[in-house]
Amino acid sequence: MTTMNVSLPDQMKRWVEVQAHTGRYSNASDYVRDLIRRDQEQTVKIVEMQRLVSEGLGSGISDQSMVAILNFFRLQAEAKKQDHGL
Repeated sequence: MTTMNVSLPDQMKRWVEVQAHTGRYSNASDYVRDLIRRDQEQTVKIVEMQRLVSEGLGSGISDQSMVAILNFFRLQAEAKKQDHGL
């Protein structure tokens, strides 16, 4: 593992120290690593959502009603639940 020095205003430094001492984190570095991991996960989710939106926009306009579309996907979800024994 490598070391990185980060400059923080006093208020942020106090915040990190308080978070590190809540018992959830062993130290300030552990807290910062957790923030970075969560940011990475959020970024992956945002990229996937953007991909899905682009795919949806690119698929064009459906000739089916919204009710028909929702019913179709509800049936698919129910079938998946049954396939997985849920």
